[in-house]
Amino acid sequence: MARATDWRAAERRYDEVIGDDTISALFERSTERYAERTAQGYKGGVHDRSLAGSVLERAPAGEYRTLTYTEMGEVVRNLAAGFRELGVEADDRVAIHADTRMEWAFCDFALLATGAVVTTVYTDSSVEQVEYLLSDPGASGVVCGTADLAERALEAVDESDGADVEFVVVMDDFEADRFDETDVPVHTLEATYDRGAAAFDREAYEGWLAERSPEDLASLIYTSGTTGEPKGVQLTHRNFRSNVDGIRRRFGPRPDRDEGAPTLDADTRSLSFLPLAHVFERTSGHFVMFASGATVAYAESADTVGEDIELVRPTSATSVPRVYERIFDSMVAEAGEGPRRRIFDWALDVGRAYERADDPDLALRAKRAIADRLVFDQVKASLGGRVEFFISGGGTLSPDLAELFAGMDLPIFEGYGLTETAPVVSVNPPEAPISGTIGPPLENVEIDIDDSRLDDEALGGGAFGGNQPSGAGGSSSGGSRGGRSGGGGSVGRDGRGDSEMGDDGTTEVGELLVRGPNVSAGYWGRPDATERAFGEDGWFRTGDLVERRPDDYLVYRDRLKQLLVLSTGKNVAPEPIEGRFATSRRVDQCMVIGNDRKFVGALIVPNVAALRAWAVEEGVDLPEDRAALCRDERVREWVREEVERVNADLARHERIKRFELVPTEWTPENDLLTPSMKKKRRNVLARFGDRVNAVYEGERTPAD
Repeated sequence: MARATDWRAAERRYDEVIGDDTISALFERSTERYAERTAQGYKGGVHDRSLAGSVLERAPAGEYRTLTYTEMGEVVRNLAAGFRELGVEADDRVAIHADTRMEWAFCDFALLATGAVVTTVYTDSSVEQVEYLLSDPGASGVVCGTADLAERALEAVDESDGADVEFVVVMDDFEADRFDETDVPVHTLEATYDRGAAAFDREAYEGWLAERSPEDLASLIYTSGTTGEPKGVQLTHRNFRSNVDGIRRRFGPRPDRDEGAPTLDADTRSLSFLPLAHVFERTSGHFVMFASGATVAYAESADTVGEDIELVRPTSATSVPRVYERIFDSMVAEAGEGPRRRIFDWALDVGRAYERADDPDLALRAKRAIADRLVFDQVKASLGGRVEFFISGGGTLSPDLAELFAGMDLPIFEGYGLTETAPVVSVNPPEAPISGTIGPPLENVEIDIDDSRLDDEALGGGAFGGNQPSGAGGSSSGGSRGGRSGGGGSVGRDGRGDSEMGDDGTTEVGELLVRGPNVSAGYWGRPDATERAFGEDGWFRTGDLVERRPDDYLVYRDRLKQLLVLSTGKNVAPEPIEGRFATSRRVDQCMVIGNDRKFVGALIVPNVAALRAWAVEEGVDLPEDRAALCRDERVREWVREEVERVNADLARHERIKRFELVPTEWTPENDLLTPSMKKKRRNVLARFGDRVNAVYEGERTPAD
């Protein structure tokens, strides 16, 4: 294993694909560098693609077909010319309103090539939300995935005073007369492509690319609005390009990297399923992949990821913690009960012990070989059999879950980022990952810690005071200035981090500040919000509470706005506590509450499948109705045992004293999660206000 100082120095020296140009120029070079390599994989039977059968080979239902970089480049160039023919000019804002699919990638690169600014509209947005996301940036056009989404966009335009959309393009086919009565012309993507192919001029196309500067605006990505009205984050070509560079330095095929080490290169095969409307997938699963010559295959939907993984057989994927929790839940369900479950549990214990051991002895290595054969090889086969690593961001990843995956030789490298930082600030390096951290900053990102807004006495002990591991963040935001001195905390196996611990062994806790070429200049049309978040000296206030260790690794604590301030004066970070339930077989979802209250409480969604399996095994007759289940005292006791297990490792003021069960799973569809699977805490509190009142009825602190 390379010494930590070696990989850090190697990152600084590495310069393959590193550059200071636009995203459009980067993609154009990729089509030349990786010409006949596979760029994309697309599944048949999912979309009624207007390009299929003419521009693209029609894929049979349930099967994947592929496109080379040369073929993808040709599609992008002709679409760029087509959009120009529709009237798109440099700096025009054009929205993409579609699920993640290959055409999203086509249109993104094509619009950027025209000089346009790509804005984002989420597919689960209401008509009112679509109206805002079109009118706020002044979008002149919108590209929709389906005719239904086009109708929603047109309805939003009709109801808007500010939206001035001049055209709509639909990726799918639609009935010839469907939009005859609309005032805004509607085109298929195929018609746009044909128009561009007829008008395409190579010299003109290269002129469009040459006219763009790295400082030009590339995209407006709207925050999820979990804490208020969405803000359009202004991201330039340089913001994205520098983040691609930083990620490539950490994961690219550096010459110092050991053979067989997880690497991002032209042999990488990725499965894309997170929303491309969000910056995490847009950069990590899209710009970085195509800059590296990787293959990006698109999942049918978030619900079919398991099936699509087996078909695509990816080597890597980026995702949010909730998806990894679901994968683990499916492993547990597949293990069943009885002897198979006992073997599965034994194998997990062996994997955990192996991961924790600095130098596994012969006996542990033998047990690990048996666990591989009996359990882990089957798990890997269910994920396609070729996964080298996963990337996690966009929320808190349970350290226990990360350790379990690492023990199965399926490492999850956790990172942290925000929309305003394009997005990656830090991520664990393959050479030296440490579970429970979000890794050190990228080589071209500068960070600092500001503790001026914190009360040292209130933060003493518990989640803030020791080496207790925590998960990673990935939120969107609403001191002192210095170098990268550091924090504290435990280290992983193989002595990772030990050689770098600082002389005084102290940690810094405070708000994370970020500065670098990846940091946005501010919010579209929101000077007041920009002034609050972006200082004149270039530091961006993330609004996130982190710990910095002496080895420069960061530990995410929570959003400052989400910190619970108990009426006793103690501060409690909810996400680390919630993360402790990630591998629970009894708790599906948990939200910790207690702001301005005497004690910490929780709203819990029980794992109904595991509950019913337990009831069958124990001969317990439970009601069928989920609401009745949550009122059943036997169910409450079953969950209470799990809460007590988690409480055992928490400081006294952090322990969950009371909880209430809720029957409704929190999803993006019912507006209790964002599209990137983060809790909409205000919505959950509003939806289950009666359960919150039940937790705090009488406001008497229960005895420990």
